[in-house]
Amino acid sequence: MKTKILSTVIALFMGVSVFSSNNINNNNFQNTLDNQLNFMDGKYGEDSIGCLTNLSVYREFYNQWKASGYKSEAINDAMGPWRAAIFSCPKSSQNMYLDGLKMMRYKMKKASDEQKSAYVDTIIMIYQQRIEYFPTKKGKSQVGDILGRLGVELYRIAPERYEEAYGYLQESVHQQQNNASVSSIVFYFRATIKKVKKGKAEETLIVDTYDELMTLIETNIENNKDNAKKLAQWENAKGNVEKTFEPYATCEVLVKIYDKKFAENQEDIELLKKITKILKKKKCTSSELFFASTKKLYELEPTPKSAMLMGTMLIEKQNYSDAAKYLEEAVEMIETDSEKAEILSDLGKIYYKLNQFSKARSYARKALALNPSDGMSYILIGDMYAASAAECGNNELTSKVAYWAAVDKYNQAKRADNELTELANKRIATYSKYFPTVDKVFFHDLKEGDSYKVECWINETTKVRAAK
Repeated sequence: MKTKILSTVIALFMGVSVFSSNNINNNNFQNTLDNQLNFMDGKYGEDSIGCLTNLSVYREFYNQWKASGYKSEAINDAMGPWRAAIFSCPKSSQNMYLDGLKMMRYKMKKASDEQKSAYVDTIIMIYQQRIEYFPTKKGKSQVGDILGRLGVELYRIAPERYEEAYGYLQESVHQQQNNASVSSIVFYFRATIKKVKKGKAEETLIVDTYDELMTLIETNIENNKDNAKKLAQWENAKGNVEKTFEPYATCEVLVKIYDKKFAENQEDIELLKKITKILKKKKCTSSELFFASTKKLYELEPTPKSAMLMGTMLIEKQNYSDAAKYLEEAVEMIETDSEKAEILSDLGKIYYKLNQFSKARSYARKALALNPSDGMSYILIGDMYAASAAECGNNELTSKVAYWAAVDKYNQAKRADNELTELANKRIATYSKYFPTVDKVFFHDLKEGDSYKVECWINETTKVRAAK
């Protein structure tokens, strides 16, 4: 078998260059072949013939094993020459590393507990050598991707080595950023949780890592919204990370985690940004920690974002007039449409609380112009219309027509954001009862379906409907 393979190897390299029979004889054949192999930048090592022989032998037996459905004993014959090749000529073939992983995984399944650790070490070595000798693919670095695969596999096959896995996964995600794989992100967070549970890190690491990963996940969800398969993968990753984070997601736990950090580092702007961001995201804005960290952040760095946070804080304190001042300051400076829409929506709610309905609607409409899916702004306008019904009419018909306009807005809210369907339907059911009766509609020479302009500050055209 080996003689046949060696002959094949020699024949292969005879074809690398066309040699004239006058230039090749029995004396210079070996020198010519060695020169050809050396020209390949040491790809096949110092003993190039030995390397090619080992590659061919292991591949022959590997293919037999593969053809048997990975069941035959040919794997045992493949292992020796594979080991010789990977150590003597590690640059010779990238497939050698992929084949090696498959063989080691197979052997590890059948290994004793004492042997398992050696196979795990070999798997790590295969990944590390692949990074060393094949750091790029098609001109681009693949180090981050390989580190991620290593971290995921190590966490799965040797969960007790979670700290090593964490290191590989952290480095992979930091290198890859938005190109990090779904599995690397999910297992990075699992390794983070385990590290904290084992007392190897503070709980703040969980929250910081969650914030980091959710930013990457949400970016990928946005970038893949037109790719159903990838979108489903990233939505699944989001659900996985959210579920893992759930025990730490309550306001009570988050405040407990960050309280001590805040007390010790009140001048740390980056820490203050982390605290305010996560507490706002998890709707913990009524906590004293949010109030204190927001105020301190604005004192140290009076930016549009810190002004926005001050407005949010003052809304929680029901200090609506001062909240409006901070938010109006922020909205003039913030350029991102999504953030600007959020502030405008909040300003609408503030002026609603201050009973300045016309101004509140103006801000709500501006928010919707930037973010048409802001269903809550439609709900807000509907609520103001419903609250104005009695004041905007002077008889049994006109004092009820504002409810038509209000229900229109609730229907728009459902279309804008289907998560608001239940809330909108409850309001529709409530206010539909206050529509004018059939006889009142008839008395005023109207019929259902007619266009009708609601006067007063509302000044909108709607459709005539009767109470059912």
